Amino acid sequence: MPHDTSRLIAEHIEALYGRPRAELKAHADSTSHPNMLSALLSAHAAVEFAESDLDFQLQRLRQLTHPERETSRYTAGHIHDCARRIGEAVAVRDTQAQHVTAVLQSLHRTPAPETTPVAPVTPPVPAAVPASRVR
Repeated sequence: MPHDTSRLIAEHIEALYGRPRAELKAHADSTSHPNMLSALLSAHAAVEFAESDLDFQLQRLRQLTHPERETSRYTAGHIHDCARRIGEAVAVRDTQAQHVTAVLQSLHRTPAPETTPVAPVTPPVPAAVPASRVR
């Protein structure tokens, strides 16, 4: 199930850097030092992971609470564990999303500097020597 939170963050990162996320990821992986792009992509990955964990735990909870399934003491423990993990996934997703959104809102894309044609530099022309000085 696609989630709006990670999709919106990905769109904002792509708009900020002006390239698709796959290209940005490849670029970030090719650098050896940490930078803002790496941090944003890492935070986005954390949001995506939390959302996928949320999907998995919800699916598991639906299986465990299916009306045709008998609930035993063993099943009740799994239901409780799924509910706890859902709460953790939501907390992680919301916290990561809040922080990465705050960072993204503080950043903006600057326009490319305008290039003005520079006139070629020509050497100065020597001043004409007055005829009275020429011998």
